[in-house]
Amino acid sequence: MNPHPPMSSSDPQLPQAVTRRRFLQSSGKSAVTVAAGAAALSVPQRVRAQSPSDTIVLALIGAGGRGAVHASNMARLPGVEFKYVCDIWPERGAGIMADLTSVQKRAPQRISDMQVAFDDKDVDAVVIATPEHWHALATVRACQAGKDVYVEKNPSNSIWEGRQMLKAARKYQRIVQVGFQNRSGPYAASARDYIASGKLGRIVHVKVYNMLDGSKWEPQPDSDPPAGFNWDAWLGPAPAVPYNPGRHLNWHPWWDYKGGTLADDGSHQLDLTRMVLGDPAHPKSVLCIGGNYAFQSKREVPEFQCITYDYGDFSMTCESGNATGYLRKFPGEVRFGTQWPHWPTSATRVEIYGTKAMMYLGRHGCGWQVIVEGGKVIDQDKGYFPDKWHQPNFIDCLRSRAQPNADIEQAHHSACLVHLANASYRVGQKQLMFDGAAERFTNNDEANALLRPAYRDHYRLPDEV
Repeated sequence: MNPHPPMSSSDPQLPQAVTRRRFLQSSGKSAVTVAAGAAALSVPQRVRAQSPSDTIVLALIGAGGRGAVHASNMARLPGVEFKYVCDIWPERGAGIMADLTSVQKRAPQRISDMQVAFDDKDVDAVVIATPEHWHALATVRACQAGKDVYVEKNPSNSIWEGRQMLKAARKYQRIVQVGFQNRSGPYAASARDYIASGKLGRIVHVKVYNMLDGSKWEPQPDSDPPAGFNWDAWLGPAPAVPYNPGRHLNWHPWWDYKGGTLADDGSHQLDLTRMVLGDPAHPKSVLCIGGNYAFQSKREVPEFQCITYDYGDFSMTCESGNATGYLRKFPGEVRFGTQWPHWPTSATRVEIYGTKAMMYLGRHGCGWQVIVEGGKVIDQDKGYFPDKWHQPNFIDCLRSRAQPNADIEQAHHSACLVHLANASYRVGQKQLMFDGAAERFTNNDEANALLRPAYRDHYRLPDEV
């Protein structure tokens, strides 16, 4: 089954330098069948079926903005329906419930406990769009229940969590697609092929940018949770603390729930960069400096981070922050149209420096351009927002059992770049040497203590998944 449906007639055409045939041939090489595990659960017959008329039954876990987008788009694919919409916050989810009811033969059921969906034999897969500190535990439980998983980025909140997710996916023979949707974009595959061809020369340095707009973080006092809101369930594996609307509604500045702006937006650029470079293994070392430079707030996760990764034969830096309003993400006319961005003021660009030329690379449909002296563009491939390929790829893989484009293994390696940087910052902005095979630091015990969060007993991610 083709994981990349063809563009409609209204879509912009790919440049002549990169054809649709070339992209499909290159992307097909990675669509290998998931290896069977000795203790794997049997795959439901519905999911093994090749016929697109067989209905795939899904459950949405986390009915916020991004989760609603996933559910709305997937429900409009042939042979897909959502049986459940799960969210512990009663005020959230009404919009997607109404939307799904309008497009499906039967209305979805509203639930507040994800275990209901895990226990239902009708459910083939779940879409997890919770805050990050719930991603690993929800994914592992879903795999143990025999469900396939689409989990939003950043897939994990620590290095050990990501490894457990990968173990569970392989042990139970589950499809686990991560919301790194650039991996389904033809422009990403063509950039990878272009770099592999040697036309940039030898890659010596990469600069990843995540320089976003923002405002000063202000602490809020603890209070009673909203009526009907299960604060204990929201905290899940994280430490027990009194309800605080700041934590609930903006969990980005807290280490217990997220890796900050770097995990939120920066993870997309880091993953796209790894893909086009041929998915290199873990870096040898990392150094992250930063702080609350812009607003001098008291937030835990810093307002700005400057990171250096040593890959041995090339270096990579990443600048991430939330105080540069004059830099902007790629606008709609770039993501969904034919317009190119103004690269120097693009907040989420990537610059790849070879010995012959440099490449500007953009996420979420921007595409790439190769630049030489004088700013001359010698090659390019314009993109389109990749949800149109990424979400169908997940559904296709549920039927074919092929690995998805953003399989948990490579997604885990990309997520580790966030966790490595944050560990370096948290132990005093020190350079950390990393043993990629063991996924442990070799020169800092304090950093190794950050590899695995201290879960609460009733929300514990097990050693043996």
